[in-house]
Amino acid sequence: MENMQYAEELVREFLVFRGFTNTLQAFETERCTDIGKMFQVYKIVDLIFAVYIPKFHAEKLVGLFSFFKQCFSSWSETTMLDTFSKLEGSVLRCYIVHALQSGRKDKVVEFFGMNGNDLLLKGSDWTAWFAIPYVKNPSIDPQFRVYFSKEWYEALRLSVRNFFSEIFNGTRLPALLKISSEKNTISCLKKDNKRLNQKLLQLQALLEEKDAQLGLSKRSMGAANSSFQSSGIDGENLRPSSSSEDICAPATSYLGRIPQSEECAAAEPTKFASARVESSSRQDSYSASSLHASSGGVDDTAQKLYGSHFDENGRDMLREEEFPEVSVEFQETFLGHTSPITRCRFSASGNNIASASVDGTVRIWTYDSSIPASRNATIYCGAEIMSLDWECKSDRLLLIGTADGGIKAWNVDAKRVVCDLNTTDAFPSVLDLKCSPVEPIFVSAASSRRLGSNSIDSLGYASLTVWNMKTWKAMTVLPLGEDPPAITSLCFNHNGKILAASATDGMIHMFDMSAGLQITGWPAHDSAISSLLFGPDETSIFSLGSDGKIFEWSLQNQGRVLWSKTSSWFSEPQTSKYCRHEMALDASGRQLLAASGSVRAPIYQVQGHSNGFKTLPHSAAITTVDWHPSLPIFLTGSADNSVRVTSIL
Repeated sequence: MENMQYAEELVREFLVFRGFTNTLQAFETERCTDIGKMFQVYKIVDLIFAVYIPKFHAEKLVGLFSFFKQCFSSWSETTMLDTFSKLEGSVLRCYIVHALQSGRKDKVVEFFGMNGNDLLLKGSDWTAWFAIPYVKNPSIDPQFRVYFSKEWYEALRLSVRNFFSEIFNGTRLPALLKISSEKNTISCLKKDNKRLNQKLLQLQALLEEKDAQLGLSKRSMGAANSSFQSSGIDGENLRPSSSSEDICAPATSYLGRIPQSEECAAAEPTKFASARVESSSRQDSYSASSLHASSGGVDDTAQKLYGSHFDENGRDMLREEEFPEVSVEFQETFLGHTSPITRCRFSASGNNIASASVDGTVRIWTYDSSIPASRNATIYCGAEIMSLDWECKSDRLLLIGTADGGIKAWNVDAKRVVCDLNTTDAFPSVLDLKCSPVEPIFVSAASSRRLGSNSIDSLGYASLTVWNMKTWKAMTVLPLGEDPPAITSLCFNHNGKILAASATDGMIHMFDMSAGLQITGWPAHDSAISSLLFGPDETSIFSLGSDGKIFEWSLQNQGRVLWSKTSSWFSEPQTSKYCRHEMALDASGRQLLAASGSVRAPIYQVQGHSNGFKTLPHSAAITTVDWHPSLPIFLTGSADNSVRVTSIL
């Protein structure tokens, strides 16, 4: 009903345009005495319990319920009508109880005088209440004492709020109220269209630039070949020098001309690249042939010279001591947990932090002393916390997924659980939760087996469910095929239309949320994928395997790897049974922080010329990480029960 004011402005503008002055006056008069409070639930609840009942406005209270009965006179469900009548009766009883507690028996007698006949027609259960003004101590009378309890009052207030929320969410909106929503949708589509057009122009310019470079390279190669032939040098006589200097120079110049995402580029130390850059232009044509002719020799020599370590695929696996320590501006440590940390997340604004631990507790806190601590809370869930996610539009709601199939929605302002959901018995473990950045929905990834300390590969089958955050009911189950492997990680694109999901069989799946169908997918890892993230411009997607391999995949050329790293030096599962592989990107998308089996975590430079940095040490493995949504601040949760907030320079 948030579009009500806009619709009223349209009505007022139309009446002025047509000259319907009398109608306009009547409209303004009724609008000022808006008894329905624009169908805003919290205003209606306050009107009943904070105005009408405390101030003994019995006539207005009865009139309010008559108004809503007329508004929803088209209800076809008998159950809904019965519920409304029972709720009305309970509110009227609350009025009587409040009057007696305030010592105003005259208001009770007056109430029955005005509404007695109507109440008798509604049912015989009101008969005994006509005697209540003359009962000496009604609060201890067996027939009435339950209505004098605080618990009954709180339950009634909650029932009224939930009932009106359900009614208004399910009400068919008039076409006039849809104009604002459609206007906003069109505005968003125009912005998306403009952004995509700009990106298309940039890509076209880049393509033209690459074509020009390719033509220049072909002409240079042709000129070089003709010079070789004129000087009598045969291509078969070309041999790379055996000295390390001669090997490094051509290899470096070749690497300088290809994208840093290539595997061989990651193994080349920066200090050599900068030292040989001047001679690269003179040796381009020679470098390409010499590198391919002696790739084995270059790799062996590079390993001896640089001290790097390679896996079986040739990717670099740098030792922990080879990463410099990150420069820290400040660091705060939160010690409120009593067991290892499983998840920690910044809120949408970055002002609040939610952290969860193995013992089933979630704590909400802030690192900034200038932010009020009124939202700080401890939530006891009764099972290990597997997933956390904040509502994307505000810091108001936190979703919590547990190892026993529970999904809780915590309202940080009200400091209570507003909804407690459960997955089916067939899928008891909620591995991940993700809120849509646009729609009031979220997706849960549940598995048929609980996560143990053995392996992420043994999680069983998957279930992907889409939930409505207004009705708190399941909307649909996304198709994954027959007996699909467990889904471990989820992420939405910026407009919530695309959902990416990673699985324990190494597959990445992409879903169209408007159609509820899978649109593509590809095998990304030989092992289970434990974490998945869209790149900052959403032309790529990052995946982290349980074997510690990190890939950046192109979404424009599916299956192409743009960048890769192997973090096995940091992520050795045997070092900690609590270590669950996880990664996070900073706001710029240039720094990638990964969880670690070590006491430090790596911060990789994405597409950069340096390897990266390492964090300051915890006293145990780093189990979970997150970046601030806009600032150079990151979170690290550890098996030492602590969570650290670190701001870097």
